[in-house]
Amino acid sequence: MAASIATVRTVKELRAEVAKWRKAGETVALVPTMGALHAGHLSLIGIAKNHATRIVASIFVNPAQFGPKEDFKRYPRDEAGDLAKLAQAGVDLVYIPHTAEMYPRGFATKVTLPSLTEDLCGAARPNHFEGVATVVTKLLLQCAPDVAVFGEKDYQQLLVIKQVVHDLNIPVQIVPGSIVREEDGLALSSRNGYLSAAERKTAPILHQVLSEAAAALANGEGCDAVTSAGRFKLEGKGFRVDYVAVRDPETLAPLFGPIKGPARVMGAAYLGTTRLIDNVPTAPKNR
Repeated sequence: MAASIATVRTVKELRAEVAKWRKAGETVALVPTMGALHAGHLSLIGIAKNHATRIVASIFVNPAQFGPKEDFKRYPRDEAGDLAKLAQAGVDLVYIPHTAEMYPRGFATKVTLPSLTEDLCGAARPNHFEGVATVVTKLLLQCAPDVAVFGEKDYQQLLVIKQVVHDLNIPVQIVPGSIVREEDGLALSSRNGYLSAAERKTAPILHQVLSEAAAALANGEGCDAVTSAGRFKLEGKGFRVDYVAVRDPETLAPLFGPIKGPARVMGAAYLGTTRLIDNVPTAPKNR
């Protein structure tokens, strides 16, 4: 028999449950998700358990972060399967709000961060990060956790959330979770299910190319040469490339020439209709 798990669907219910834990002196971690859970999400649950005594996972496919031609309607949804996985993972409470609960009639507030969101994925997906920043701000204020855990696969998103928390003085610690990969290197993503069999065989090349770029940078090659070579390799394998970029890991500022400190090699590209993103850390070798 499948394990059951407590669920709530309103802010009032969520806050009531969290208040009980607070009264008992317990700490709370939040793991926000859009459902269609995989091992990457579950790794974030494991991280959360190391930081708090009670774990809340949220499931909400946020319409505000999808563009008009994006995959909101067909985004994978499996509430029953997700609840079973979260129960098995030891989550204490699942928050599954309806859209009207998150965006009631008359909702008019948006959280924007132009400096961090105007390029990379922000250039390809206008208003995406505005939607992300707004919904995450709401989730953090609704749950009021001590800790919230976000994966590094969506690296630009992670930095956006850190900036929001800093700027708005939201009392929560943002903890990153390392990218979880398939054996062939493909970063886990709910959207990987969109890939055809042939595309799935090709998809790991994105990680291979970014890893090669990171190694070249560590060995002293310049950013422009590395990113140009990476784009050329991906296009040669059938990817439609949005970007291959080398960025400062704290500010996302573009880096030029040979790197002098830590950097992040970031890439986004389409295979067919599926958009894949990935990133790899690097730093110059001591010479």
